[in-house]
Amino acid sequence: MNATVIVFPGSNRDRDMIAALTAIGGKPPRVVWHQSDALPPSDLIVVPGGFSYGDYLRSGAIAARSPIMQKVRERAEAGVPVLGVCNGFQILTEAGLLPGVLMRNASLRFVCREVKLSVENTDSVFTSGYRPGAVIRCPVAHHDGNYFTDDETLARIEGEGQVAFRYAQGTNPNGSRNDIAGVFNDRRTVLGLMPHPENLIENAHGGIDGRPLFEALLKAA
Repeated sequence: MNATVIVFPGSNRDRDMIAALTAIGGKPPRVVWHQSDALPPSDLIVVPGGFSYGDYLRSGAIAARSPIMQKVRERAEAGVPVLGVCNGFQILTEAGLLPGVLMRNASLRFVCREVKLSVENTDSVFTSGYRPGAVIRCPVAHHDGNYFTDDETLARIEGEGQVAFRYAQGTNPNGSRNDIAGVFNDRRTVLGLMPHPENLIENAHGGIDGRPLFEALLKAA
């Protein structure tokens, strides 16, 4: 799989993502700096977690306007899968590639712990490796993970199957509407989620519940 990881000033989970993609795909991804205006041919583009630009202004707002994001937008429109995790999810919403916004956690505190996720839709290149309705474990680490959108948009994404993952068993760590942890675009070729599946892909991590997401992408590629 030819994967590309986008790196911004303040990214700090890019190395975790690179390690996961290398372990599962058998080859390291290309790494592209945010100021680049070119993207190599890719089967997958990943916007990783961290604190791009120190989360000033709004989380992801400055990064969404970096030169590379126009190229990411063009590839997404062409159907190339794009995955945004944590800060990457924030960047994709700010760039208009996903509906909704990520606000401060309801507790107004940084949250770092394990949560449970229900897999809401397996009809995508990201989630086809899971059973419909499966409940999996996944770690979170964020301050601005409270997913919000207006009532009309919420009804649309719920009705059209754009909710990918939902916090389950009372583990919502941030106050997200409808316990939403991850959403697709309308074609289900772009996925953003706050939890970190790249941190649960081998037994040394304490489990492999994140692995099927990457294996499904590898199979699709």
